[in-house]
Amino acid sequence: MVKITDVARHAGVSPSTVSYALSGKRPISQMTRQRIESSIRELGYRPHAGARALASSRSNVLALVVPLRAGIHVPVVMQFAVSVVTTARGHDHDVLLLTQEEGEEGLRRVADTALVDALIVMDVQLRDPRLPLLRSLDRPSVMIGFPQEPDGLTCIDLDFRAAGELCVERLARLGHRVMALVGSPPEVYVRETAFAQRVVQGFTAAADRNGMSSCVRPCEAAPGAARRVAERLLSEQPALTGVVVHNEAVLEPLIEAFEQLGLRVPGDLSVIAICPDELAESLRVPVTSVALPSAELGARAVELLTKKLDGTAVPEATLLPPRLTDRASTAPRNAS
Repeated sequence: MVKITDVARHAGVSPSTVSYALSGKRPISQMTRQRIESSIRELGYRPHAGARALASSRSNVLALVVPLRAGIHVPVVMQFAVSVVTTARGHDHDVLLLTQEEGEEGLRRVADTALVDALIVMDVQLRDPRLPLLRSLDRPSVMIGFPQEPDGLTCIDLDFRAAGELCVERLARLGHRVMALVGSPPEVYVRETAFAQRVVQGFTAAADRNGMSSCVRPCEAAPGAARRVAERLLSEQPALTGVVVHNEAVLEPLIEAFEQLGLRVPGDLSVIAICPDELAESLRVPVTSVALPSAELGARAVELLTKKLDGTAVPEATLLPPRLTDRASTAPRNAS
């Protein structure tokens, strides 16, 4: 591995002069700087991340704030985390993962130290109590999620309202008139978690627009809860032929429950999910789905943050349009 002493020897200067050229702490002549830069390029030298951090008064660490609250589906959260870490390493940053449910206090504890340069915040609520602090911090942040009042913040997410609408519109085109949304665990709605609320808004608006009979049923992330929800839906809506699922943990047990209750998928019941593609593709009956682009969201959040760290202007709002893939779980109503 090329060291700073190798660069110094190649450029005919002292190691301290190379260090000054990299850090900018002391002035050096333009000719000497150009000679050092030429040697760096020729030798392929890459300054150590820690040295760069010291030279720039940065830690080269990003904080990923994702409180593991009740109702959170950890496998999906980890997809976001892996994407953030991988992309951050491409920008020579490490990631500090903060999972405790500390709210504003946890953010302030990190922000009041030199531990991190910037923050990515997840599990955003409509009336998130962390917003005033994020707006006042002296370091940049990006939220994966949209609060009710996002002014003055940088936010990115899937357009979950449009995703809910897209699922309903697809079922409507297939002739379905009675449908249900099986949603996240109840505590997610109690917290007013933004993405869950927006799916409900989109689902309800599209169902009303198409003159459909619809209902929304939260569901605990457990097979037994999936069975109970399926039984309740069929009792309340005997003519049910379309179901939208926004709860990765119960997608498979919910389909099994409906089939045990006598409904074939898709012959009697069409199912669409909002979930990662790999989950939708892996089930015995591959599920028509709106993709949850966790890898893209994590990567683009890091890109936004690194631009902000470099002083580059970025858009306050980035909404990714939903993408629906048809698979074997949907069919025209009353298809045999």
